[in-house]
Amino acid sequence: MAEPFYITTAINYPNGRPHIGHAYEGIATDVVARFQRMMGRDVRFITGTDEHGLKMDQTARKMGRATIDLADEMSAYFREMADTLNLSYDDFVRTTEPRHHAASLELWRRMEAAGDLYLDRYEGWYSVRDEAFYDESELTEGEGGEKLSPQGTPVEWTAEETWFFRLSNYQDKLLALYRDNPGFIRPESRRNEVLRFVEAGLKDLSVSRTSFDWGVPVPNSPGHVMYVWVDALTTYMTGVGFPDADGEMFQRYWPANIHMIGKDIVRFHTVYWPAFLMSAGLPLPKQVFGHGFLLARGGEKMSKSAGNVVDPMDLAARFGVDPLRYFFMREIAFGQDGSYSAEAIVQRANGELGNAFGNLAQRTLGFIAKNLDGYLPVIRGHTEADTALFEAVDKAISKDIPEAFESLALQQGVEAWLQAVFACNAYIDSEAPWALRKTDPERMETVLATLYICIAQLAVAIAPVIPASSAKLLDTMGIAPDLRSYEGIRSHWYSPLAESDFRIVAPTPLFPRLELPAEESA
Repeated sequence: MAEPFYITTAINYPNGRPHIGHAYEGIATDVVARFQRMMGRDVRFITGTDEHGLKMDQTARKMGRATIDLADEMSAYFREMADTLNLSYDDFVRTTEPRHHAASLELWRRMEAAGDLYLDRYEGWYSVRDEAFYDESELTEGEGGEKLSPQGTPVEWTAEETWFFRLSNYQDKLLALYRDNPGFIRPESRRNEVLRFVEAGLKDLSVSRTSFDWGVPVPNSPGHVMYVWVDALTTYMTGVGFPDADGEMFQRYWPANIHMIGKDIVRFHTVYWPAFLMSAGLPLPKQVFGHGFLLARGGEKMSKSAGNVVDPMDLAARFGVDPLRYFFMREIAFGQDGSYSAEAIVQRANGELGNAFGNLAQRTLGFIAKNLDGYLPVIRGHTEADTALFEAVDKAISKDIPEAFESLALQQGVEAWLQAVFACNAYIDSEAPWALRKTDPERMETVLATLYICIAQLAVAIAPVIPASSAKLLDTMGIAPDLRSYEGIRSHWYSPLAESDFRIVAPTPLFPRLELPAEESA
């Protein structure tokens, strides 16, 4: 069987509709999942919604609604976003599902059996917005003198009876994990932050709440519901069949290869989560990648209070799904903060997708349709120029792009692809098949065949980023689905296709030109 690969997004908190940051994370995770499938791996990709916790309960109360009704509505928006953005997820897990309650209860039982849970009283600072507890030393003072979390969110003093997890017992084990597995936390800046936090000393963690009842009930402890992060983190195992830890799915896919998350929730995933799993006697995920924030124009962090939250559905409808996906993977060094604007999206889409790649494909295929009656050209020997282009494209698709995507250097992978596209454009301009049509028709055919092969290879290579556009182009070119992988497109597929009755039809523009309203281009 193919080697398994399990990847997850963070489980989205749906107390409001999705914003562009959710879309960015989903797109990046999907690119990696699609790439791994093209590499021949058996991929499982899950996403979903984390619907419990005080924040959801308070939001529903303010709206005068039942919390489950709000959860149902908002979760549907997140699923719609995932479908609209063409995310190839295998399962969408909701924390309100019975199967997830069963998974959470089993994790709790395992931690209890390990002797890591005890009942006591919690008094301290809690951020409802972050669903996180903070030590006094971590807080800052806001303009009005109010106390704020490290994320800048309000905190409130909380006092209640809760169950505690013996997190302090896992400090040395966690430090050993980080030391022995330096790739567990990426990028390096996130790893350093977590190291400093754990080295400063860990206190036991409150893992139940009694001030509200919207959550997974703690077994044999009336009035207690699980701390939302115990519940939410377990979702990653729910998606592979837990609590059936001996089941085929869990045994095949767990532990996760990558948890793709925002940098603001790295602590939960790299301190609490591995400690819970150690306690439960379960394998740890192989890597947690904390990507940067997506900032609004001007470098501002997006938030509802600032009024700069953007609906990704609006952007997808306006610019197209694939141009939006391409922009985020091309524009931002993955792992760092990045910004976006409508103007930047239009410039990337028109200049790189439209002019560089789309126009290359259209004029090559259109030339074949018009001058060869659609029949694929015959290769009649190679010149140094042909060989140089083949080598440049092959290096991109067999080395540069896979190595970049494998290491999550997604921007570098797209850049390597684009450089190969530029090489094709330089080749067509220098070889000028329109001139060869009159002076050397045989040479013209070789040039067109060379371009055809390179364009097909590049369409396959960029498919994880722009899947719909890639599939449309490959359909037009007659490339069979079983060839649409890195290995398949490097095989000897061209000659049989050229010898068949397949004919090229002049294509329509792959990337229609986008226009920016005058007020946004100012």
